[in-house]
Amino acid sequence: MTTPLLSVKNLTSGYGDVQVLWGIDLHIDEGEAVCLVGSNGAGKSTLLRTLSGLLRARSGAIEFHGQNITNRTPQQILGRGIVHVPEGRRLFGPMNVIDNLLTGAYLRSDKAAIRRDLDRMLTLFPILAERRHQAAGTLSGGEQQMCAIARGIMSGPKLLMIDELSLGLAPKMVDHLGAALRQIMQEGLSLLLVEQDVATAFELTGRGVVVDSGRVKLSGPTAELSVNPMVQQTYMGIA
Repeated sequence: MTTPLLSVKNLTSGYGDVQVLWGIDLHIDEGEAVCLVGSNGAGKSTLLRTLSGLLRARSGAIEFHGQNITNRTPQQILGRGIVHVPEGRRLFGPMNVIDNLLTGAYLRSDKAAIRRDLDRMLTLFPILAERRHQAAGTLSGGEQQMCAIARGIMSGPKLLMIDELSLGLAPKMVDHLGAALRQIMQEGLSLLLVEQDVATAFELTGRGVVVDSGRVKLSGPTAELSVNPMVQQTYMGIA
């Protein structure tokens, strides 16, 4: 049996006295795209923060490439190849686009490869090439999301985690981002996507995990989840 790229076993986490995650189990295989769906407050962002080391796990285990990385520091987890693109993008507003992208590669020392990846990101997102010397804080919401995703890819990840890809964006911009992600995933990058728009999440990924009140309620191929009456009624607004 092939070892998953990411394996999460009985994970619990929270903030202070408040427990948010209650025994989360999930896995992601190499090259796989998985989405997390659920209502606001279900624990999706908390899970991503715990996986990336921003929040400590209270119990359970996180394994990456078969090695336990539970409660490693964010820098150690980034160094292993897990990148978290947070909700709200968190760009360095006064810095220009190029400098923001290069901050994603700060743990890397392979200068020639960094240059190649930078050129690749500017090709993948042509609007960033046009805005390369513009302060990131002056970009539109969609352009900032492109910059945040490209910055994440500049670290050379094996797993890219994106929190709320489409939040506040026009449908056309979401289509552009989706097309770019599909191209990246064709190169073997794995994806864990948190997305409020369930239809978009199911379109971009092959498997879904439904999270409710900090627990996995349902999981399976997105083609099956998209026609599940409970999922349609609860998360897609289809009566």
